[in-house]
Amino acid sequence: MDQYRRIFENLHTAILTLDNQLRITSANPACEMLFAQSRNQINLQPISSIIHTPQLLESLNEALKSGHPFTSRSCQLILLNKNESTVDYTITPIDDSKTEDIMLLELNPIDRLMRLAREDKILNYQVTNRAVIRGLAHEVKNPLGGIRGAAQLLEKELPGQNLHEYTDVIIREVDRLRALVDRMFGPNQPLNLEAISIHEILEHMIRLLLAETKDGISFHRDYDPSLPALEGDKDQLIQAILNLARNSIEAMKNKGELIFRSRVQRQFAIGNIRHRLVIQLDIEDSGPGISPDLIESIFYPMVTSRPEGTGLGLSIAQDIVAKHNGLIEVTSQPGQTIFSVFLPLEHTNEF
Repeated sequence: MDQYRRIFENLHTAILTLDNQLRITSANPACEMLFAQSRNQINLQPISSIIHTPQLLESLNEALKSGHPFTSRSCQLILLNKNESTVDYTITPIDDSKTEDIMLLELNPIDRLMRLAREDKILNYQVTNRAVIRGLAHEVKNPLGGIRGAAQLLEKELPGQNLHEYTDVIIREVDRLRALVDRMFGPNQPLNLEAISIHEILEHMIRLLLAETKDGISFHRDYDPSLPALEGDKDQLIQAILNLARNSIEAMKNKGELIFRSRVQRQFAIGNIRHRLVIQLDIEDSGPGISPDLIESIFYPMVTSRPEGTGLGLSIAQDIVAKHNGLIEVTSQPGQTIFSVFLPLEHTNEF
């Protein structure tokens, strides 16, 4: 029996047993992590007081009446603390007269798997994107150089000074296009790594934003003061985070609330690398949110919902963070958009 108990205690799947009134009679440590409550707190509590998901509660009552097992995939679990988690769940009636437990509920969170799949897609796109842009830049910049050179030669041959304004226009537009192509790459210089505080970067950036924004934007800080120093390129990280913050301010049309939040994540995976410690920086705005049609491609170059936008700011920010072995994710709904920057403090093992 001790062997089965050890297995029960070490499972990553959250497992509960319920009595005939659907009260919790036992739970493993994975349940404590999922519910953010200890087993003593939830023991003998009705499952409906912990989980507020009508679909799951209806399935439990149906299984209680029929005695038949039930399985569901990708259910959005709504918990007591208003947190949500996507789970696969299985309900299994227990036919054992020696125990008061009559129902087994297995909850398998799949948020992590969904997040890994989403991150893998982003990281793969970044690699493909850079290869495509590099080839495109080569094909575009070569003829641009020829056009600029020809315009300069033409300028010397023109008889009248009043005609030079036309060649000046050609040269300026060629230079603008070359600069645009260069910006699509983001910063080309290698990282200048040094020990830096993410909070120093944020404070420097907030000072810049205060100088260029109107009174309609309020800034709020929610920092974890215990965060360790980060090995990174200070100037490039300022540019990346500034791009994210400016994007939020523009989305709010210079009227709303911007929150900067810092936390540490432990045993956190980015792509196929698990890191012991990762800094998570959230930039949260109170804007209208990102369209569901746009959110999957928001970090692609030249993708923007604003007529005046270039669609390069978020792409460059993602590229800079990727150079630091990190990643930017976004979640959005009307009234709340959160850009989350994940920056690893050290590498451990692949899996």
